Parts: sequence; structure tokens; C-alpha cells
Amino acid sequence: MFTPLEIQPRLSFVAQLRQSRLTALVNLLNIFNFKSLTGFINLTNKILPGLFWADDSRPSRSCITGRKIKTLLNGTVGGGFVIISAFSIISRILGLLRDRLLSSHFGVGSVLDAYYAAFRLPDLIFNTFVLGALASAFIPVFLEIWHKDQKEAWRVTNSILNILLSVVFLLVIVMEIFAKPIVQILVSGFTPENIHLTVSLTRIMLIGILFFTVSNIAGAVLNSFRRFFFYALSPIAYNLGIILGIVFLVPMFGLKGLAFGVVLGSLMHLLVQFPAFLKTGWRWQLIFDLKNQFVKTIGRLMLPRFFGLAIGQLNLMVATFIGSLWGIGAITVYSLAFNLISFPLNIFGVSLALAVFPVFTSAVVNNSREDFVYYFSKTVRRILFLTIPSIFVIFLLRQEIVGLILGAGKFSYDNINSTAMVLGAFALCLVSESLSAVMVRAFYSHKDTITPVKAAMVDFCVNIVGCLILGRKFGALGLALAFSLSSICESVVLIIFLRLKTGPLDFRRIVSAFFRILGVSLAMFLVMWGTKMFLSSYFAQDGSLFLLKKFIIISLAGLVSFLGLTYLFKFDEFDAAWSVFRLNKPERINGK
Repeated sequence: MFTPLEIQPRLSFVAQLRQSRLTALVNLLNIFNFKSLTGFINLTNKILPGLFWADDSRPSRSCITGRKIKTLLNGTVGGGFVIISAFSIISRILGLLRDRLLSSHFGVGSVLDAYYAAFRLPDLIFNTFVLGALASAFIPVFLEIWHKDQKEAWRVTNSILNILLSVVFLLVIVMEIFAKPIVQILVSGFTPENIHLTVSLTRIMLIGILFFTVSNIAGAVLNSFRRFFFYALSPIAYNLGIILGIVFLVPMFGLKGLAFGVVLGSLMHLLVQFPAFLKTGWRWQLIFDLKNQFVKTIGRLMLPRFFGLAIGQLNLMVATFIGSLWGIGAITVYSLAFNLISFPLNIFGVSLALAVFPVFTSAVVNNSREDFVYYFSKTVRRILFLTIPSIFVIFLLRQEIVGLILGAGKFSYDNINSTAMVLGAFALCLVSESLSAVMVRAFYSHKDTITPVKAAMVDFCVNIVGCLILGRKFGALGLALAFSLSSICESVVLIIFLRLKTGPLDFRRIVSAFFRILGVSLAMFLVMWGTKMFLSSYFAQDGSLFLLKKFIIISLAGLVSFLGLTYLFKFDEFDAAWSVFRLNKPERINGK
């Protein structure tokens, strides 16, 4: 039987975090007959400073040998981050392959406009009702119940699963019936033929929500038990399903095969997690205990989150509505660029936020404000270290990124230019979106789901005004700028409210890290820009191969300059990696 984070012996918070870092990689490493993981860990900490131990400490040699290896990746911020990030990278690579197949087969046009618009109603139901319960309410309450009564925890799990599945099923039926009039309003700028296609795809995609509902309950339980492996593997299965739909189902069923691929992906998302879900001890029971105090607590906690996520989905609907009025291809360009920026966002922001959520919750449950502040500050500074330079890289190499990933088949040079401009606008939100993902979960760990809704309302208002002003004037580019601006405003509101709720949050170190990383990133940008100008002037060539070489050379110049400057100026993040070699440093306990 697995044991949740909060009821394990609490030796020290750092020791608790280090306990299980390498489970997901141990089998792979054994295949290659690694006799020692020390070199691997040292190398990883150089690439991702401070991932496996605190900024000024390192474990002894005995800590990374023997049977402890198998538990080193599960159950910690660093370990969860490694697992979720590694599989997120694979999933995002498959997502890029998916988008390349879509763009090369159909180009920027009415078909992909309909395809991306068809996600709006299914996403409205799933993100609002299912994620609203799991992200904000289920995990903290489940952990609390498990500590007291494991049997009751499974009863509540089954009640929530059955209630959500019933509600979602009814909503799917309603949306199936009223899909046509709703879609007609949502994409009023489409032609009648494209509206009909969007309605057909929407009705098929709605079926996938039922699989996603069960799958995300399973994922929430696995996350609570810190079983990140299959939880992180499920998005890979989802993207594989969509790719199979593009390759095999479209030739069989025509354009409806795109939607059937989404349904297949959602089913695979469930099947990947279900065996591990069963191993936790869960067994399905037909329970609808609406009077259960914990079920009521989850409902009470998810209600504000319901409105918050509904606001987020309305943001996307507004962008879709204005995009449909702008002309053919605007929704496709917006969606493709958003998917590209989601690659670093999920790796740096969402993955780390998911991994740190149980740690925040444990700190709150144990009434350890010192631990909470320590790991909040550490997580935020790690995000800044990863995302600030990424903004400069994406902005400078946006043309090359879009060309390499999407530039094939029917995706023309003009399509590359327009998508690259939108990608540059989206890059502005990378820091704010990543920080918001962490701060929202900081509030959830305190069982506060109301404050994130207030911030989401600010986001919504700013986005609406921005879309109406910038979207109508600049099309997809204006929509992306409005999104980034609203995201920045939301993150500012969140951090202000979090400071008021929890007290000091080590802002001095965070602000200092922000400006130091910003300065080094600007220097890196100048090095990369000079390298790009040199290559463009003296080696002007066409073709994907030269584009790839150019991208690699410029990226390496940026990486070397960034890491070199962080070492030269003795950044804490770089020192964290170098501290691996200091065997005599004492272990950090409880952030001290």
C-alpha cells in the first residue's frame, strides 16, 4: 500500500524531499548498466541547479546508493519535477509532431480553424467541472482524510468520481443537443460549411470528456500518493492517440477522424493510469454520498475554482470569437503559437507547480510556515532562472522555431511569419504564467480557492479589453498580446494577495534573483543576436538543414554565455550545482 506524503515520518523537510528522486529513471539506467548514479546526479544538478538537494548542501555518498535509489524520484519536489518534466518533454515533442502533421496536411485555413474551435465546448466542461474539483479541492481533502481513515478516503473518492461522472454525462448530453446554436454564436465569422464542420467535430470530441473525468480522478489519487510516473505518462498517450487519428483515422473517416483521434487519446490517457490506480487499493463502488462532510467540503472548495476556470475558458472563447471575425486562419495561427509556448511553460512552470503542490500542502498541514516560505522562494527563483532567459531565446529565434517545427507541406512561408510574430507575443507571458501556476497551488494548499478567482477576474477583464482593442486591430497578434498582458496582471495580483495571506515570502532574495537573471539574460541575448547577424551575413543559405544548424549554433552560444556569466558572477543557482563536489558541507534541515 502506498503512503501519502503527509503521514510519512517527518525526519526533516529536506530529507523528506530527497527521499525518492530517481524511481522513474532507475530502470532505464539499469538497462545501460550504470554501476553508480553519482555522475548522473552530479551532471543533472549542473543542468538543473539545486534539483536534487538544497542550495548549500549535498547528501553523503551513501544517500545515493543501494535500495534508496528506487525511491529517490517519487515523493519530492525535485523528483516529481524530474518525472513530470521528463515525460512532459516527451509529451510536448509528440504535441509538436502532432501540430506538424496537422499544419503540413491542412495548412493555415478553415479546416484547422474548425478543429481548434471544436475544443472550446469540451474544454469548457472538462476544465471547469473536473479540473475545478481535482486541482483545488480533492487532493488536500483526500490527504487529510487518509491520515484519519483510509476506508473513508476511498468512499469519498468513489462519491466524487460518481458525482462528477454523472454531472459531466448530463452536460455532454445537453451540449450534444445544443451544440449547433452555441457554435454558431461562438464562431459567427465562419462560413456555413465551416460552422457545420465545427459542430460535427465538437459533438464527437464531447465523448472524450467522460474518459478524461475518470482518468483525472485516477491521476489525482496517484499524485496524492506521489506516484508521478503513470500520471506523467498519460499526456504522452493522449498525444499518441491524436497522432494515430491524423495518420489512420482521417483516411478512414475523413475530417471527422481528427475528432475520433481526440477521443482515442482521452481513452489512452485513462488506460495508462488505471492499473496503477487499482494498485493504490481503490475499488469502484456505487456511492453517491452527497451528505458526507468531506464531499461537501470538496464541493465548497471547488465552487470558487469553478468560477475561476469558467472565466479562463471564457477568455479562450472570446479569443475564438474575435479570431473567427478576423478571417480564415487567425484561430489556427493563435492555437499553433500557443501550443509552441506551452512547451516551455509546461516543462518549467506547470511541471514544477504540480510537483511542489503536495509539499506546500504538507507544510500547511504540519503548520510549518518556515518550510512553506523556503520552498516557495526556492521554487520561484528556480522558475525565474529557467524562464527569463527562455523568453529572450524564443523571441530571438521565433522564426527558426516555427520554421523547423511547422514549416512543411501546406504550411507556407507567410504562415511561418505570422505564427512567429504571435509566438513572440506569447513569449512575454512565460514568467507570469509559470509563477501563477505555482502561486495558485500555494493558495490551494491553504484550502483557499477564492483568491485565485479574484485574480482570474482581473485576468478576464484585462483580456477582454485587450482583445477588443488589440485583437480587432492586429488579429491573432493582438489576441496574443492581450493574453500576455492579462497574465502579467494576474500574477501581480496573486503575489500581492499571497503576501497578505502568508506574511513575508523572502521577496528580497526573489527580487534580487529576478534582476540578476534579467541582466545576464540581456547579455546572453546580445551574444545570440550577434551570432545570428554573423551567420545571416556570411552564410546566407536556404533550407531546413541550414536553419537547423543556425538554430543549434545560436542556441549553444546563448547557453554557453548564460552559464558562463552565472558562474562568473557566482549566482546561487550555479553555486548549487558546484556544491555537489563539496563533501563536507552540512545537510540543510528545515530550510536552516
